[in-house]
Amino acid sequence: MQKSFHSQLKIPLICWPLFVLGCASEPVPVPKSEPIISGETMLRESQGIASLGDRWKSGKQMVDSGTNMVSEGEAKIAEGNRLIAEGNKIIRESEDNYKNIKK
Repeated sequence: MQKSFHSQLKIPLICWPLFVLGCASEPVPVPKSEPIISGETMLRESQGIASLGDRWKSGKQMVDSGTNMVSEGEAKIAEGNRLIAEGNKIIRESEDNYKNIKK
């Protein structure tokens, strides 16, 4: 009799912490079903996305065009600076030759 009484007491003592832990845990969230999207909504959203794509393409073309213009401008500036340097050299040489002739 003693054995069965002790084993009957042990079962509730073991189960009690498990019961408390089970009640203390957070409940499992119930997944919410996503609302059904209508065809009109899908069409409207896809047109908005297409509009963004067109705008991006336009911006990209502007960047490419501007980059080409800057490159061409830098090349013209370099050519202009070269012409100025060469012209100043010719002016100095001409002035030096004039001074030599006058002597």
